[in-house]
Order: sequence, then structure tokens, then C-alpha cells
Amino acid sequence: MVKQTIQIFARVKPTKKPTADYSVDFEEQGSSLEFVVPRDLADGFINNKRENYKFRFQKVFDQRASQEEIFETIAKPVADNVLAGYNGTIFAYGQTGSGKTFTITGGAEHYNDRGIIPRTLSYLYHHFSKDSSMIYTTQISYLEIYNEAGYDLLNPQHEASRLEDLPRVKIMEDSDQNIHLKNLSLQQSANEEEALDLLFLGDTNRMISETPMNEASTRSHCIFTIHLCSKEPGSATVRCSKLHLVDLAGSERVGKTGVGGQILTEAKYINLSLHYLEQVIMALSEKNRSHIPYRNSMMTSVLRDSLGGNCMTTMIATVSVERKNIAESMSTCRFAQRVALIKNDPLLNEELDPALLIVRLKKEIQSLKEELALVTGEQRSDKLTQEEIQQLEKQVNVYLEDPDCEVTLDLGPDMRKIRFCFSLLKVKVQERSCSQNGVSNGSSPSLMGMSDGEERKSHTELQKLRDTLTHRDNEISILVNMLKREKMKVQDVTSQLAQLHNQNPSTYSSSRSPTALQAEESEKCDTIDYTHTHHLITRKRVPELSVGQQAAFEVFLRDHEDRLTVEDNRAVLQQRFVEAKALGEQVNQIRIRVNELKTQLKIRRKQMAAQVLTGNQTESESESVEERILNQIEEEKKNYKITSGYLKGLRTEIEHLQLLREKAKVKLQRDFENWWTQEGARLQGHSAENTGSSLSHVSPLSCMFTRNNNPKVDDTDSQERRQREQTSFSSRDQRVFYSLALN
Repeated sequence: MVKQTIQIFARVKPTKKPTADYSVDFEEQGSSLEFVVPRDLADGFINNKRENYKFRFQKVFDQRASQEEIFETIAKPVADNVLAGYNGTIFAYGQTGSGKTFTITGGAEHYNDRGIIPRTLSYLYHHFSKDSSMIYTTQISYLEIYNEAGYDLLNPQHEASRLEDLPRVKIMEDSDQNIHLKNLSLQQSANEEEALDLLFLGDTNRMISETPMNEASTRSHCIFTIHLCSKEPGSATVRCSKLHLVDLAGSERVGKTGVGGQILTEAKYINLSLHYLEQVIMALSEKNRSHIPYRNSMMTSVLRDSLGGNCMTTMIATVSVERKNIAESMSTCRFAQRVALIKNDPLLNEELDPALLIVRLKKEIQSLKEELALVTGEQRSDKLTQEEIQQLEKQVNVYLEDPDCEVTLDLGPDMRKIRFCFSLLKVKVQERSCSQNGVSNGSSPSLMGMSDGEERKSHTELQKLRDTLTHRDNEISILVNMLKREKMKVQDVTSQLAQLHNQNPSTYSSSRSPTALQAEESEKCDTIDYTHTHHLITRKRVPELSVGQQAAFEVFLRDHEDRLTVEDNRAVLQQRFVEAKALGEQVNQIRIRVNELKTQLKIRRKQMAAQVLTGNQTESESESVEERILNQIEEEKKNYKITSGYLKGLRTEIEHLQLLREKAKVKLQRDFENWWTQEGARLQGHSAENTGSSLSHVSPLSCMFTRNNNPKVDDTDSQERRQREQTSFSSRDQRVFYSLALN
């Protein structure tokens, strides 16, 4: 389709207020809107400013124009093009309060006030019900651009969540520079009622505020998109088109309206996005312009196809002819004149449905097979039979052995046989080239005397050996990596043990001999020092307490309900540590004995071999001694396995007990902190009630909190007070709380 310019229309907002001097002229090829602005006559100055401003449109709708007339003239032709497979866009532009939302969406008071969107939906679904020759599917999306951030107005979470918590719509661009919107849902609509419900849901979620220019001003750009797919029954061709119905937020002069706060912020974003839209319009209207700044704003990125792309675009300029708004109305008309210079390139959006195309090709193949069977008189399958394969192999061998260069290989009009013979010839050529390379390298001269079958068999066996060798290499590399990882683990355990030794040198006193330390280093890979493992697992300690808090914690723990359970678990854990240590020593002793027996066996074998050679001892005696040592080694190995099994079981039980201990610690800490907070609050209140009484009646905890809140108390006073309070409290709990107060 040839390029066409964007269609522009103008609509004058009805008003009862005094209007400026304007006129609407209807001509043969359109209409014109003319404004008359009188000159300001100042004393002593000549003013040559223009008075008449005339703007041409496809049609101008005056104040008495109805919504039905707007739809029939503007929206219906665009909807017909969308049904034919072309993309379409209708957008309204104008200052705030000029009637954009009323034109696009409509009013809620009367049924006749319906706007372009509900009337277009009604028209489309009415056409679907009448046209039975096509299958139609529709999807609807509703995008809101508020403060340069995109939101899905059809998101069910929109009402229950704050705007900041909703997922934002993001723009994605593929390699062909096609725009895709992430987090924007496409809702199926089977009938007009479902589509209108989606429209009303989106309108409910829009951002609306009251401004000096409009009591219900929409503070965001909204794009209502209808995605339409149509196809004939049984056809593989699908037409997919889309219709954008855009309600732009109104531009306003902040200095004129005098808004502030959040409305001012919204006005800034609205004017900025409309400024970027105008930049795109200016760039498209210029000739030989290489770069179009679509990416400056989200709105221009989404409407890229509508502005100079694959789309039939229509603009509605809404103007207010009140005297105070005449400057903004003339600016809107100038913008429309620049939009009219843009040329779009609409294309028919047809594509093939892959599923239907596959079904159609299968039917075509089947029909061709049936026609071929009728012509040849025989039914052919997709694969050759075994007899046909053997016959073709004989024909190929005869063809290759014949010295006549003009001999031909007659296969008939059968592509199956032709493909098989070509593949067979390729195999023959590759085998012959491999055999020639082997002979030239001197690697296998015996292949020269082999037949083709033997040669093929030898190559098959060689390939199997290569595969086996590759498999073994992979296994070896895996084992090497496993050994490296185990070695790294041993090094990590060694470094951790060294750190613990440096931190707790008292646990590693000089009572251990160098021989014992060397034995422990040798058993790192097989056994675990459970004492150090206990320290590693329980490194996360309760935060350090002061002396007074520790004493209070002892009092709190004495009466806690979990004290007995904690003490029992601690006793069992200590007992398991002792048992594990003993089992670990047994395992080490068994390993040492096994190594000693192996050493004795080696020495014995050397001695027996020397004695047998000299004739001093028979072989039967040497075998009996060797058998006795081997039996001892087997018994030690059995003991090693049994002891190691017990050791593993103890390890599992110790880890479980440590986990229970950690949980109990966390619970005790939390309960103590709650108790500490409650006691502090209670005693502070008691201290406030008894202000002015003698120090002998002051609670120790209240003294503690007073001391903590006034850290600069004189040392002499604190010592005297300590002496008085020590004489005032005799019980154990009072002494504990007294120490808490002084800390």
C-alpha cells in the first residue's frame, strides 16, 4: 500500500462561557478553523501582530457535534481497516479540560455520550456476529503511563496494592526493532460485554486528580489496544492487526494554573512527555532526517509504529475556544499541522499459521503419493525393503568394477533408490580414501589385501576401541578431580584445626607427645576430632553479657522450665564426646596395628624368600606364617569396620544433640531478653513511685537503670551507695540485682 499522511481532525469543546472570535469554514477538500485575535493597542506604539490564524483539517466538528457523528467520521473507517488486516491508531491531543477523555472514552451520564472506545467495540463485535465466513479472536490490553512509568490497568492487584508496589511495564526490543511490553497482560474477550468490563476496570484504576482547569483531570497517558486475529476456516493464512485508542494527558501551563505539590510533579512529567512527542513529530516531518528520538520517552516508544510506521493513524485535536484558553488552542492546532506532514507506511499483516500449514502439506504429500501409485501401478513405502537394498548394493559394485567409463547406473524414477545409491557411493569413497591414507603412512599395510567387507569390519572395531579409550580417559579425569577435591577438604580441615589450636592453646597442652600429634595428623582423612567439630559448629555464641547480666541470667535459668532439659542434653552430649574420642583412639590403634602387620608381612616374605633360596626352610612353613599374619590383618579390618560404623552413628547423634542445644540457647536468650525488658520497665515504674524515700527501699533493678541512664555519676557517691545497699539486701536475689545495678 502507498504511503499516506496522518489524518487530522479538530473538535471544539462546547462551552457557555464567553468565547473568542473564531469561525469554522467547510471547503471542498476539508475544513478550516480560524481564530481572530485583536491587536493590543498601546499608546504611541504601532502593533503589526497578526490578527487572523487559519488552520486546515480533514474536518472540524463544532460545538454541536455528537458522539455518533465523531465515531462515524473518524473511528469507523479506521475500524474497517483493522478488520481488513491493517494497524490503526486514534489519539486525542489538547490542553487539559478540552474534552479528550470525553471523546475517546465518553461520559457516564447518558448512553448517547459513549465515546470512541465503547462504540468501536460494539461495532467490531457486531461485525463478528454478522460475518460467518471468518473466524475472529480478540485480545485487549490497557496501558497507563504515569510519571514516565508504565502500569497495567487490567492487573487484578491494582486495587489492593499501592502504585509503588505494582509491577512496572518494561519495554523490550528484539533484533528487528519490534517493541514488546513486559508485564502487560493480554485479556481474552469473547463478546462485547467482556470487552466493556475490561474497559470499565481500566478506567476505574486510572490516575485522576482535581486541578484548577478540570475537576476530574486524568494525570496519565492511557493506551487501550485491541488485538484482532482473523482467518478463513481451513486456511493457513492469518491476519493479525491491532488498534490503538490513545487518550493523552492534557498539557497545561504551570505558571498559569499555579498548581503545586504532587499535581505539579505530574504536570512536569506530562509536559515533558508531550515535549518528546513533539520532538518526534518534528523529526518525522523533516526530510533527510536520519535519527528519530523514539527512545526519549515511553509513550513515543510504544507508539513507534503509529508515528511514521506500519499503521493508519488519525489525530483528534480538541480545542477550547474560551478567551482565556485561546493561546493553548492555537498551539494545539499548530501541533496538528505538523502531525499532518508525517507519512505512514501501512502494510497488510498476513502470516501463515504453522500448525495449519503442516496439516495442509501432509495432505498434499499424501495426495501426491496416491497419484504416483496410480501412475506406476505400485504402492511405495517411505523405506526400501531388504531385497531392494541388496539389489542396489550389487548394482553399485558392478558399476564400480566395470572399466567402461560410459556405463550408467539405471535406477528408474525412484528418489529413494537414487538417494541410497549416492549415500553408498559416498561411503565407498570415504573408505577407499582412509585405506589409502593408512597405506601411505605405513600404519596398516595389511589393509591392501583385505576385501571391502573385512576392511569395513576392521574400521568398525577400530572405532569401538577409540570410543572405549575416550571413555576411559573421561573416567580417569573424573577420578583425578575427585582426588583433588578430597585433598582440598583435608587442607581446609587442617587449617581450621590450626586456627583452633592458636585460639585455644590450653586445650593442646604439652601433655601430648609429638608421636600422638603425628598420629592425629595421619587420621584426619578418616576420623573427626569431635571436640573441635563441636567448637566449629557452635561458633555462633550468645552475645557477651556484663557481670551483672550473667548473674541475673543464672537466677533466670535456675527457675526456667527448660533448665532440666538443657542440662540433660549437655550431659548426654559430653558423654557422646567421650565415647567418640575413645572410638577414635580405637580406630587409630587398629590402623597402627594393621600397618605394623603389613610391615611384618613384607619383612617375613623377604626373609622366607631368602631362606627358601638357601634351603634352610621349606615353602610350606613360610606359607603357614604368612597365612597367620593375613588372618590377623583380616580380623583387624573387621574390627575397624565395626568401630568406624559406631563412630559414624555417634557423629550423627552428636550433630543432632548440638542442633537441639543451639535451639535451646536461642530460646533461652529470647526469653531472657523479654524477662530483662519486663523487669526493667516494672522496676523503673516502681522507682518513680517511691521517689524521695530512703535508699534502703530502692529496688536494685531501678538503681541499675538509673545508673545506666546517668553514666557520669561520681565514683565516691557510687561507692557510698554500694555500701548502703549491700547492708540493705540480705537475700541472694537482692545481691544479684545489686551487682546488676552497679554494672
